Amino acid sequence: MSVKDYACFLVNAENITGPQLVQMLNIFLVIVSVLSFVIAGVFHYFFAKQIVKPVKILSNAAKEVSAGRTPAPVDVSTSSGLAELASNFNQMVETLASVQNQREEMLKDIAHELRTPLTNINGYLEALHHEVIKGDAALFGSLLDESQRITRVVELITELNAWDKGIYFLQKPFEEIEMDKLLHESVTAFDLKLQHTFSTFEADFEPAIVKGHKDGLKQVLTNLLQNTIDYNEGNHFYIRGICVDHTYRITLSHYGQWIDPEQKEMIFDRFYRIERSRSTPGTGLGLAIARRIIEAHQGSISVETDGHHHRFSITLPLHVDFFINP
Repeated sequence: MSVKDYACFLVNAENITGPQLVQMLNIFLVIVSVLSFVIAGVFHYFFAKQIVKPVKILSNAAKEVSAGRTPAPVDVSTSSGLAELASNFNQMVETLASVQNQREEMLKDIAHELRTPLTNINGYLEALHHEVIKGDAALFGSLLDESQRITRVVELITELNAWDKGIYFLQKPFEEIEMDKLLHESVTAFDLKLQHTFSTFEADFEPAIVKGHKDGLKQVLTNLLQNTIDYNEGNHFYIRGICVDHTYRITLSHYGQWIDPEQKEMIFDRFYRIERSRSTPGTGLGLAIARRIIEAHQGSISVETDGHHHRFSITLPLHVDFFINP
């Protein structure tokens, strides 16, 4: 029954006719219109509130982000569309916060790495300036060592960023690399150091072809071999290269300084050092660079350890032509 039919029913029930009928109908229609307007207004208010409130919350959170602050997670559960938007926004904020924390930690580590050599250089120069000490070959050698240490840190940071951004690929495209020859070259460069560090060391490399950046892969091997020597505590070293399921796997095994098995992945972080006192040489960037280079070759690098027995593994995809013409 429509509003008009209901109005006519009421009028007929009262036996109203003529001008009274018109007046009665007008009054009834006015009342119905007002009630409809009020109901529509109330419904619109609550509906708009459900939409506007979460949008305003998201807007305020976005302002917090633009101001450089990290807002609290946005909780929106009104509609699937806004809920999805809020979830994506929260993920974005979490990612930005993580990146910011990493950046702050990296800056702290850089400052820590540079502070010691800069302090030493400053101390030497002040002593020379006030004629507390006199310059000699040993002093100038120390100053040179400290300045080279600073230069090395800057160079490694630049190299790491270059691999992160893929700059090396623009400078030199991938080429076919004979991995057994590359491994022989790398080990030969460390031959004297390895003989001095280990009573025995074994090297066994299967022939294989990998497509990649030769200088980059050689840098990875150099970093791993140098770390093996710097952090060694044993007498035996073994390096091997074999073909396994369309990949080339390189493993380096030795007995070294303590690495917590539960924190083994941390050694691939920037500026991570086994000895936090920095009594051993290095910057804590070598393995971070190695991981970036291997990942750029669509490969992986990992370490297995029980604390002292370490085995580093590198896996690289074999070049397709190697399967056709082995």
